[in-house]
Amino acid sequence: MNSQTCRPVAILGGTRIPFCRSNTAYQDLTNLDLLGCTLDGLVTKYDLKGAHIGEVVGGAVVTHAKDWNLAREAVVASKLNPSSSGITMMQACGTSLQAAMGSAAKISIGQIDSAIAIGSDTISDASIVFKRKFAQRLIKLGRAKSFGDKRAVFKGFSFGELAPQPPSTNEPRTGLSMGGHCELMAQEWQVPREEQDLLAYNSHKMAVKAYEEGFHDDLIVPCAGVFQDNNMRADIELSKLASLKTSFEKSSRGTLTAANSTPLTDGASSVLLASEEWAKEKGHPIQAYLVDGEHAALDFVAGEGLLMAPTIAVARLLERQNMKLQDFDYYEIHEAFAAQVLSTLKAWESPDYCKKHFGADGALGSIDRARLNVKGSSLAYGHPFAATGARIMSSLAKLLSQKPGSTGLISICTAGGMGVAAILKSPERNENA
Repeated sequence: MNSQTCRPVAILGGTRIPFCRSNTAYQDLTNLDLLGCTLDGLVTKYDLKGAHIGEVVGGAVVTHAKDWNLAREAVVASKLNPSSSGITMMQACGTSLQAAMGSAAKISIGQIDSAIAIGSDTISDASIVFKRKFAQRLIKLGRAKSFGDKRAVFKGFSFGELAPQPPSTNEPRTGLSMGGHCELMAQEWQVPREEQDLLAYNSHKMAVKAYEEGFHDDLIVPCAGVFQDNNMRADIELSKLASLKTSFEKSSRGTLTAANSTPLTDGASSVLLASEEWAKEKGHPIQAYLVDGEHAALDFVAGEGLLMAPTIAVARLLERQNMKLQDFDYYEIHEAFAAQVLSTLKAWESPDYCKKHFGADGALGSIDRARLNVKGSSLAYGHPFAATGARIMSSLAKLLSQKPGSTGLISICTAGGMGVAAILKSPERNENA
C-alpha cells in the first residue's frame, strides 16, 4: 500500500495497576497475574468482554523461561475473545511503546482494526537459575541411563556450583549497571546533584497533585488490594533528598541516589489502539492519535551514553514531521534517572552534539520545563520496565484529550543503548464527547 491509503491510528485510552516497589505488595504475584489484572481492567473499562482484538502485543523484561508465550497466555486468561492473537516481544524499557508502534502500523495499513499494547515486570518473581556448570550436569543427568552413568555426571562436583545465579540488569558488554552508565552521563554533561534532586522532588509533587485532582481515577485499576502507587511520596522534602548517600559512584563525583533514580518496581499496563471506524462502531471516544514513532540505537560500548539514544530518535521524528522541538504542548521524558532527563535536555541544547549525532545545523534548543512530565513520571510512580511505555502513552493521551488539537512528545530510554520516541496529537475538537 502507498502512504495515501494509510489510516489514522486512534488511542482510545488505557489502564494500569498501581506500581509497587519490588518485594512489597505484589511479592506473591507473577507477570501473568499482573497482566491479567490490567487486561481485565481494560476489558471492563471499554466493554470488551468477548470482543475480538486484532492483536495483543507486549511482554516483560525479567521473565521465567515458562513465560515464552506471555502475551498469548494473558489473552487466554482474560475475558477477551480467544480469537485475539497474542504476540510476546521485548525491547527493554521501551517494550510496550514499541509494541504500540508496531500494532499501529498494522492498523494504519488496514491489516487489523484494533490492538492492545501491554507490558509487565516483577522483580519480586525474578527467575533464579543455577550456574551454567551445574545446569549442564543436570542436563547430562537426564540423559544418563545406568546408575554408573548418573554417578559419573557428578565427578568433580563442588557445592559451590549450587550457588544460584540471580538475574542481572547490568549491561553484558560493559558489566556496568544502568545507574553506573547514567552516572557517567551525569559527569559528561555536568549535571549537578541539586538539579537531579529537584527534578525528582517535582515529579513526586506533580504525581501527588494528579492523584488529588482525580486524574488517575479511570487509569488505575486495583490489584491485590492495592489502589495507589506505593513509591510516591506526598511528604517528600528536598533537604532529605540532599542527605542521601549516592548509590552507584561512591566517590565525590557521584550524584545518583536512590531518590533521583527509579526503584525496582512491579506493575503492568495496557493501552487500546484502533482505527477511527472501529472506535466509532464500538462507541469509544478518541483521546489522541499516534502520529508517528521512531527508535534509535548508539554505540554505548565505545563510550556513547547508554541512555542517550532517545535524543536521536526524537531528532528523526522532528525531521520527518517537519516539526521543531518547541512545537509540543506536553513532553513525556521517561525518568529512568533524573540525570538521564537532564542529560537529554542538555544534549538537545548542544550544537556540537546535534551536529555530530544527527547532522543538525544547530541545536534543537530548549523546551519549556513547565510542560515536562506535568503529571509526574517514573521517579514518582516507579518503573516496571516493560510497563512504562503503555503507562506514559495512556496518561499522555488522556492529558491531550483535555486540550483539543494539542500535541505531545514521548521519549523513552532503554537498556542496550536504544531509545523509543513517539508523537501524539488530540482531535481538533471534542467531537467524541
